[in-house]
Amino acid sequence: MATVPPGIRLLVSFDRDQWYRALTFILTFLLYTSFHLSRKPISIVKSELHKNCSSVNELATIASSSSGSGQPPSLPSLHTDMDCSWKPFDKRNYKQLLGAMDYSFLCAYAVGMYLSGIIGERLPIRLYLTVGMLTSGLFTCLFGLGYVYNIHSLGFYIFVQVANGLVQTTGWPSVVTCISNWFGKGRRGLIMGLWNSHTSVGNILGSLIAGYWVSSNWGMSFIVPGIIIAVMGVVCFFFLIEHPNDLKSMYAQSSSPGKSVPTKRWTGENGHTEMYMQYKDNKTQSYDTELLLPRDSVCVPAQPVVVVKRESEPSAISFMGALRIPGVIEFSLCLLFAKLVSYTFLFWLPLYITKAAHLDAKKAGDLSTLFDVGGIVGGILAGVISDKLGKRATTCAVMLLLAAPTLYGFSMISEFGLGPTIGMLLVCGCLVNGPYSLITTAVSADLGTHKSLKGNARALSTVTAIIDGTGSVGAALGPLLAGLLSAGGWDRVFYMLMTADFLALLLLLRLVTKELTSTKPRPISAVELKEH
Repeated sequence: MATVPPGIRLLVSFDRDQWYRALTFILTFLLYTSFHLSRKPISIVKSELHKNCSSVNELATIASSSSGSGQPPSLPSLHTDMDCSWKPFDKRNYKQLLGAMDYSFLCAYAVGMYLSGIIGERLPIRLYLTVGMLTSGLFTCLFGLGYVYNIHSLGFYIFVQVANGLVQTTGWPSVVTCISNWFGKGRRGLIMGLWNSHTSVGNILGSLIAGYWVSSNWGMSFIVPGIIIAVMGVVCFFFLIEHPNDLKSMYAQSSSPGKSVPTKRWTGENGHTEMYMQYKDNKTQSYDTELLLPRDSVCVPAQPVVVVKRESEPSAISFMGALRIPGVIEFSLCLLFAKLVSYTFLFWLPLYITKAAHLDAKKAGDLSTLFDVGGIVGGILAGVISDKLGKRATTCAVMLLLAAPTLYGFSMISEFGLGPTIGMLLVCGCLVNGPYSLITTAVSADLGTHKSLKGNARALSTVTAIIDGTGSVGAALGPLLAGLLSAGGWDRVFYMLMTADFLALLLLLRLVTKELTSTKPRPISAVELKEH
């Protein structure tokens, strides 16, 4: 008899729950990867919407003068001025117009996020997320169709950005709630640090996909990501399992014998319909009730039936109730400034690299992915350290403290060649995205299952939405301020980013002091599985 291959032995060593947990981890990872993949193209396409017309004009002038004096140099200059940029972004205030597009998306995202968590607590997550992904794919494709149909209206692009910002708010509270339902507090920082790398993976893939078409047909830089997120929405509808209890009820129904046993419902006291006729030898019971049946009777009349019900499902928490959870306000305001820095890099880094390093749009987009590679390392590192120490706020504070001088170093070194720029991009990505990743995942999940809630897990989506919604206010302000300040030089943008990092650090000082003066350490290294 042949021995069983080691790979098969490994596969059968995992039980059914572990397989479903792995499925949920991978599926939610891919779902939110597609969200970020669809957000990234705008930062890559910016340098194509407004090209460096002055350099194009110089080349055209030189070419015309070398060909002879038959044509005045001013005519090609006028021609290239009209054709080198995409209207209406061909004007001198193009930075403000591009910043307005970022702001319209992020402002709508911030406002919608507060509502999204509250709605998400009251609707089936799978359907809510599916609709959000399908509509997000629609609006992302619609932006790209502006190139196909030669649309030059600023109002059109802002409308698409606002609509897309609203529907994309369905994503984050939904996936965080799902992943928290399946994974308990044990090693939450490590698991969610690994899982949250979907943000950087999505940014990298979005940059590469958008960069492939940006110089030839920038409309496809939006259409392809839009199709991807819509397809993932269909996958979500067919495969996402919101909670382990959903499987328990399914297996409880399918575990009955081959012959179906007929049942008839009775109307009980106060209109309840939990009491029903049950025939002899049927030993299956509903998941929520336990019937005490006489041994020899064929059916049970309504009155003698004793129904033992589980506690009624806790109601969803209110907005003000979520704000009263200790730590929610501090971490929300901290994330406001941390996300301001992260999203300024997300939306403006490729354009900055084209100006500082004098690279074309594709090369700048490819180089900007290194910031997200550093973000993957930073998110995992922050999760591991905070699990080991049991001090989430302290971990964030240390990384924020190191991030501010690193940002200054990047602004200085980025002009000294490609090698130093690559190194500083990796370090900046690690230190900037580390706290952002930790707060939006492990910290949000911790606060959403805080002991003050007495086991009410219905607060998780609302708490996650409050924290990420407040952070999204900063995400809206950052690119807007960058667009305004960059007109006076990029140094002003970096000073703004360093100030935001220090403010984020100050907002955590109370929680850091509380963690450091705590008499009993609380490492989170032991595996604790949440009861379902």
